[in-house]
Amino acid sequence: MGGPAIAKGGGLGMIVIVIVYALLGGNPLALIGNLPASTSTQSGASAPGADVPPADDEHAAFISTVLADTEDVWNALFERAGERYAEPKLVLFRGQVQSACGFASAASGPFYCPGDQKVYLDLSFFDELSRQFNAPGDFAQAYVVAHEVGHHVQRLLGTTDRVHRMKGRVSEEEYNALSVRLELQADFFAGVWAHHAQRAFKMLESGDIEEALQAASAIGDDAIQKRSRGYVVPESFTHGTSAQRVKWFTRGFETGDLSQGDTFGSIGL
Repeated sequence: MGGPAIAKGGGLGMIVIVIVYALLGGNPLALIGNLPASTSTQSGASAPGADVPPADDEHAAFISTVLADTEDVWNALFERAGERYAEPKLVLFRGQVQSACGFASAASGPFYCPGDQKVYLDLSFFDELSRQFNAPGDFAQAYVVAHEVGHHVQRLLGTTDRVHRMKGRVSEEEYNALSVRLELQADFFAGVWAHHAQRAFKMLESGDIEEALQAASAIGDDAIQKRSRGYVVPESFTHGTSAQRVKWFTRGFETGDLSQGDTFGSIGL
């Protein structure tokens, strides 16, 4: 591959996607406890090609708040493991943007670029999440943000590079299977974040988790393929089925224990 690949968010585009990210590369971070406050969120106002939303955009304000919450959680978890969490930067845009991973448009959906360690979110996607994917609600949006941050955590743990090196060494179908496992772990990470954020901040309201689960279900490979082409091709999956995505988010949320998130199983990495 020429240059860094994009870690696609939530399985959201209708295009064929190459994904190369994972987590749990070393000792799992078995962590519990109170989470410190304070964080800084950086928008991508200077990102080349980005149509930056206004400062009073409601989606932008909410997403920035969610990112700040993820930083509180992951800073605490890494600190308890004796490591430092390098916070990702957030780029909010509408329409199109240029990243270190190349040019991206709204059709690509949210993504994380390991080349510049930034989370790219097209705010118009969240309108699509509600209308096209029938997954409305603030916490459905929070799930998407937390999933992308999960890709960043994967990069910090080193499994991203190990999986990336498998490109060309295995068949396309086998690499797709690795991609599924990577994306499911990002879902698991999103659940872990929700677990610890709720424990620290008591942020969840009635129906929030159901919103996240609806979003996870709506963007499963099988659901997207059924909706877009009328049939399902399992060997082409890169993100996992609706049931798998719901399962791994739920496991992360219920346990908050990163040692429970090994989606690679006997494959190892």
